[in-house]
Order: sequence, then C-alpha cells, then structure tokens
Amino acid sequence: MRGELITVVKLTLYSKKVCHLCDTVKKELNGLRKELSFSITEVDIEKDLNANEKYRNLIPVIEMDGKVIFTGRIDREKLKHALRQKYQP
Repeated sequence: MRGELITVVKLTLYSKKVCHLCDTVKKELNGLRKELSFSITEVDIEKDLNANEKYRNLIPVIEMDGKVIFTGRIDREKLKHALRQKYQP
C-alpha cells in the first residue's frame, strides 16, 4: 500500500562453518522466509574474535534488534511469534 512504511525485521545469526546445529538453523530460517519477510546477517564467529569470545559455546545464536532470542536449537513457532510481533504497529 502506498504511504505505509514496511518494517523489515533484521536478524543476526552467529555461527561457524562446521556446525550441524548452525546448518539446521539456517535451513529453518530459510524456510521461514517463505512465510515471513526478514533479513539475516550471518556472522562467522571464527572470523570475528569478539563474537567468538561471546558466543563460542552457545552457537548458533540468533539476535533480533541486538537482543539474543535463541541459542542452540530454535523453536520454530516461538521464532515465528517473535517475528510477527515486530510487524505489529
């Protein structure tokens, strides 16, 4: 619709190359993108020393608006709920 601002929810995924949980979360996020609109910035903790120090034992980590919302496995329904809440005016 004209004149309406569209909120783009921005997620940050902290992961590393060899990580089966990270691969699973990436697949889940890509599947959810078919239902909901959001952007994903992926940070490889092996290339980011600060992120590695902070998250190395927690990955995968998903942040929304700078706040950690999931570590390790994700709950698809809770993530959908969190994303939908961002679309509420």
